[in-house]
Amino acid sequence: MGKEELRAGIIGCGDIAFQKHMSGLKKTGKVQIAGFCDFDENRAELARTQFGTGDSKIYKDYRDLLEDPAIDMVHICTTHKTHAEITIAALLAGKHVICEKPISSDLESAGRVMEVYEKSGKKLTYGLQHRFKNECVRLKELCEAGYLGEIYMAKAHAVRRRRAPTTGVFLQKEKSGGGCLLDYGSHVLDQTLWLMDNFKPHSVTGSVFYKLGKNKNSYNGEFAPWNPETFTVEDSAFAYIVMENGAAIYLETSYAVNMPKDNYAKSTLCGTLGGADMEDGLRINCESIGCLQSYQMDVGSIYGDTKENYALARYRQIEQWVDCVLNDTAPLVLPQEAFVSMQILDAVYRSAETGKTVYF
Repeated sequence: MGKEELRAGIIGCGDIAFQKHMSGLKKTGKVQIAGFCDFDENRAELARTQFGTGDSKIYKDYRDLLEDPAIDMVHICTTHKTHAEITIAALLAGKHVICEKPISSDLESAGRVMEVYEKSGKKLTYGLQHRFKNECVRLKELCEAGYLGEIYMAKAHAVRRRRAPTTGVFLQKEKSGGGCLLDYGSHVLDQTLWLMDNFKPHSVTGSVFYKLGKNKNSYNGEFAPWNPETFTVEDSAFAYIVMENGAAIYLETSYAVNMPKDNYAKSTLCGTLGGADMEDGLRINCESIGCLQSYQMDVGSIYGDTKENYALARYRQIEQWVDCVLNDTAPLVLPQEAFVSMQILDAVYRSAETGKTVYF
């Protein structure tokens, strides 16, 4: 192994590991995947066959993988409730860590992650790859250049009419920790906070619903129909978030809701000089020479709610992550920012449960 090559361990060999992490690492040409861990050894073996080398090992227990001193970094692609436990163990073992979102399924364990990270001297980032989409990259450039002025209002959209993930444990609260808010909402909330460059919340008022998941034989898009008896997470959630500087964000997310269309992974920004939304890529809304105008920005041919756009964003994050470990630079997604998102999501659940606004 040359100095330019890293050795990685994969913990959890499910779909996201195949589609994003292992394929992305292989594409960089800078990483050897030295270990594959999954409780299903057949999946680990399949992963090794496709992405490993003759020296790659299979593990059933992540603790055994972490004992390998030759592994530089680990990619955690397990269920939400296991994220904090494995991340802490990996950091304590001296590994750099990229973990799929969210940090954890609860705020207390997320706080423990941050405590360990701050003492570890290692790099940590989270799989919030929507920042890397073409329209987000371009809009971030415009925001940083001041074209929108002061951004005082935003909407974070993560609405699916019918797309409850019936694979895995996403719909089982005791195993996933939460539903569409924790799953879809974490992506679009992070995307919006990052575009606004505002990670200082003041208050959150939220509503969480368990409605359509109780229906039998419901149409569910590309997924199989759900079982209402095991659909125990929220199917929709909404929140009004006020930041310390007075800016506000409206968050909407759903696995199933009776709205006219999907409106997924999009941000709408309102500034004093102009606004922006992600209709058909990236649209700018402003006043010019006494007229109200809206016009499309060129973001290339890949954008929007498409598999191609998500694949591009996923690879870009893996590429940037590998480079930051090799070159000792900061990842685009900082753990401190991911923790703020977790604080807000937790506040939505608490507000919905108590019927009161949660203050920070």
